[in-house]
Amino acid sequence: MRQPDVLQAALDVVVPFARGRQGRVVVGICGPPAAGKSTLSSALAEALQDVHIGLSSVAVPMDGFHLSNVELDRLGLADRKGAPETFDSAGFVHLLRRLRAGEDLVYAPAYSRTLHESIGGVIPVPSSVRVIVVEGNYLLLEHGPWASVRDLLDLVLYLDAPDEVRQESLVRRQLAKGLDLPEAQDWVSRSDEANASVIAATRNRADLILTR
Repeated sequence: MRQPDVLQAALDVVVPFARGRQGRVVVGICGPPAAGKSTLSSALAEALQDVHIGLSSVAVPMDGFHLSNVELDRLGLADRKGAPETFDSAGFVHLLRRLRAGEDLVYAPAYSRTLHESIGGVIPVPSSVRVIVVEGNYLLLEHGPWASVRDLLDLVLYLDAPDEVRQESLVRRQLAKGLDLPEAQDWVSRSDEANASVIAATRNRADLILTR
């Protein structure tokens, strides 16, 4: 399924779901690293606001809750960045609760792939927003603070992609950070794919599985 087809499949589910409910709807997009979650979540949020659909929407990434590189060094987790324990999961849950409560204005953080750090207060979410699209790897985990996430999401779509496609993208991502090819391949096989296995074990908790 190509990306446009994946977007249409997501719209076919999300639009009637949101129109059939009152108030704010929080949609999760989960999946392994480099499956295309960020691309889909941004495209979905934009498409929902089309004049023919008319559902105000904002995309909010879980990646805004990456612990800082300084803190990862302090914890000895720098070589596991991206694993569940390298996020402020309790902070993420707190944000979701604020978003569900429909507070007047909530600012969400984002992650910069240029700085390789989280940046706070860059995504404004006014109370008027009808659909919030939350994307991230660990929306369906069942341990620690992560276990509270699923109940804060009204609908969860799991996006998958062939391993070879994801891995090629992940290697390119590490090369862009300045690693050489052997280092990039090692990071992907040792870290990203270990995380992918954890995430894959949660896919049965999603409402719909999409594959691109």
